[in-house]
Amino acid sequence: MRKWGKWVAEIREPNKRSRIWLGSYSSPVAAARAYDTAVYYLRGPSARLNFPELLVGESGGGLRDLSAASIRKKAIEVGARVDALESSVHVDTPPTSGFKPCWFQEKPDLNKTPEPEDPDADDCIR
Repeated sequence: MRKWGKWVAEIREPNKRSRIWLGSYSSPVAAARAYDTAVYYLRGPSARLNFPELLVGESGGGLRDLSAASIRKKAIEVGARVDALESSVHVDTPPTSGFKPCWFQEKPDLNKTPEPEDPDADDCIR
């Protein structure tokens, strides 16, 4: 996550020092999905993915050209689509009582020491 709140994705090309820039996104899920798309095209079905169950439906439209530019384009398409879906689902409503945002929604004060976690607290509300 960048200090201005955007999540970015990039991947190193196999056997090279260069990286493929995969974009800047509003959500960590969009950045992770862009990365998953690129790593799948670079390393094939054996690639370690963040969301392996979500790539199954997208593998049908495979790339014929495996250049860095075509991989970047496909990854940015997927990331932008996920970003658009995430922002359309997100509704700006005041939190209800007992609401605890997920880890990627919280904006922690990096100047404070962290408080210990409450073992009785529920996980994120989705």
